[in-house]
Amino acid sequence: MSEVVVIGAGVGGLAIALRLATAGHRVTVYERAGAVGGKLGRHVHKTRAGTFRFDTGPSLLTLPHIVSDLLGDDLAGHLVELDPIVRHRFPDGTVLDSCTDQTEFTRRIAAAMGERSANEWRVLWRRAERVWEASWRHVLTTPARSTLALSKLAWRVGDLNAIGPGQTIRGVSRKYLSDPRMRTLLERYATYSGADPRRAPAALLAIPYAEMRYGGWYLRGGLNTLADALLARCDEQGVRVRLGTRVVEIEAAGGRVHGVRLADGAQVPADIVVANTDALEVYRDLLPDKRRAARLRERSLAGFVMLLGVHGRTPGLAHHTVLFPRGYDAEFDDVFGGPRRGVVAKPARDPAVFVTVADDPLVRPDGHEAWFVLVNAPPHGDNAAGVDWTVKELAQRYANRILDVLAARGVEVRDRVLFRELFTPADLQARTASPGGAIYGTPVHGLTGLRRPDNRGPVRGLFLVGGSVHPGGGLPMVMLSAKIVAGQIGSA
Repeated sequence: MSEVVVIGAGVGGLAIALRLATAGHRVTVYERAGAVGGKLGRHVHKTRAGTFRFDTGPSLLTLPHIVSDLLGDDLAGHLVELDPIVRHRFPDGTVLDSCTDQTEFTRRIAAAMGERSANEWRVLWRRAERVWEASWRHVLTTPARSTLALSKLAWRVGDLNAIGPGQTIRGVSRKYLSDPRMRTLLERYATYSGADPRRAPAALLAIPYAEMRYGGWYLRGGLNTLADALLARCDEQGVRVRLGTRVVEIEAAGGRVHGVRLADGAQVPADIVVANTDALEVYRDLLPDKRRAARLRERSLAGFVMLLGVHGRTPGLAHHTVLFPRGYDAEFDDVFGGPRRGVVAKPARDPAVFVTVADDPLVRPDGHEAWFVLVNAPPHGDNAAGVDWTVKELAQRYANRILDVLAARGVEVRDRVLFRELFTPADLQARTASPGGAIYGTPVHGLTGLRRPDNRGPVRGLFLVGGSVHPGGGLPMVMLSAKIVAGQIGSA
């Protein structure tokens, strides 16, 4: 039995705590915030009409079997499969709903965009399936490998052409899809990893495949229900969760960890430390390593979030609806600024707008809707690649702009808004200690897109979990990172 300290009570931290406690270790989790969940946040707003509850982080759950692997049937009564998974609305008025049944989806493509587009999607889907299968077997469920090792592995199993080292999502979309609308649909999935589709690797084809093969799911009461279930199971296994307690240093000497130091100066001894915080924070602040930190300085996409309490019901919206702009490239030109591109980052002038409206009486009063509105945004920062989101009135002005954009795209809601609350990348940084408020840590702009910071730290007994490390961002990947680390600790 080892004494384990977990830094951070996000989904990754709670998942690894549960796995290690179940294996017989003594586990204590330290969380700087006053609630568990990390980026899987929850916000409650009470009005005369009733109470509104919002998820402030992920709004979609994929790969539900990964949740079942960890929690069994604990959430079975909460899971709701979505159809459509996402409603895509294009500037010309075309609407395309994604779903898990590929025969039905290609029928919808043919009806909206023609048989040629449907046939092109069928061909692309076969390649995406090969990418997914290779990724699942050799990357997503195993410890991190070097980029060179990944390329050799892909060649050995015959999947190198599918993964396409050196190819981008943009290149794939142009090769397989002739309709600009279908290209836009595909390229949106690069943003699931916080990346620019023009630089994101073709290996990210695994993302749309996973979503449309295994489905998109919602949890009644909101996705933060997952954090509640994890905390309950941790309690059952004797995990000690200390909220409002910040870790300021990982103590290591002689090539191994010895514990952590808290903000009040207390030293907590440990045989194993697992950091469920951004890898940059680990190597910049908690266990300084200039070389590793330097490799993590480029930040992924952040998000500008608007929570709306809306009176009445809105026709034409699905649970998830994305409204695309006319010029998708302009959005990425705006949000991915920086010295290398010779561009100063700025809030996107005409962004894609992602709207989540759950038809769930547990999250909104009768006769009302709780809207989660998200647009891609530059991270918080004072350099060319960031925006100072603390500038007075910036958030309010940008929120007005987003409401104008929605109205211009046929979703007029301004006269029905009871209240709005705004969350910028600066707010996410303050709440979760994510540098810059970047949702996914570093963007996957590279040779394969399958290489993230290692789960093993540079000293014995230190491990990292969460969306900024291997195997990547998103709720299922975060839970897989915990499973991988649990296996590494068990074999250490």
